[in-house]
Amino acid sequence: MGYFRFRKTFTILPGVRINLSKTGVSGSLGGNGATLNVGKQGEQVTLGIPGTGLSYRTPLGTTLFIGLIVVALVIGVAYLVSPTTVHMLLHWWQPRWF
Repeated sequence: MGYFRFRKTFTILPGVRINLSKTGVSGSLGGNGATLNVGKQGEQVTLGIPGTGLSYRTPLGTTLFIGLIVVALVIGVAYLVSPTTVHMLLHWWQPRWF
């Protein structure tokens, strides 16, 4: 037998959302490809390949947190050096309609 689910999402800022459901409240930070969710189950990180439906979800540990900060710093420094290359690499998966 099935059951009904309820979820309502409010966007506070681009990439920042508050999620309401019958089991509680959670907050999400991020977008396509990587999202940090803080809720009843603790901090969870979801990494996915946009447009494919494939994703991996894991609890946020210290090692993963430090790794994500290092990756963000490397991408930030690379963006300062060559913004067009970083933009091209981060958006390689998007279809080119025009």
